[in-house]
Amino acid sequence: MHATKEQIKQVDRLKRRSDFLRVQKDGKRWVAKGIVLQVADNGTERTRFGLTVTKRLSKSAVVRNRIRRRLRAAAYEILPVKAKKGVDYVISARSESEDRLYTDLCRDLEWCLGKLDHLKTTDEHG
Repeated sequence: MHATKEQIKQVDRLKRRSDFLRVQKDGKRWVAKGIVLQVADNGTERTRFGLTVTKRLSKSAVVRNRIRRRLRAAAYEILPVKAKKGVDYVISARSESEDRLYTDLCRDLEWCLGKLDHLKTTDEHG
């Protein structure tokens, strides 16, 4: 199930370091094969997400940017449709992120949401 353009517009990006640190400090996290997902309530009705891809994964900016693009695409596909609103999500890349199939990255994200009890319930859809 792909997100529509309207659903994607309802998802914002985390850009300030303070937001990332707050999610890291106050939130819960779950580790999957391709990603680490951290979640924390944000006190609004908006869903927001941020990405972290560190130099420890690769010294090459080209490789890190490719991983970042793949994770961003997975986030825009899964979060608007499956994730609860009013939550900040930080998706961190792991060493497997570079070579992992895109469908598996999406599955990892959805699996983490389920494990952290952040999947939308049926009455929240829409």
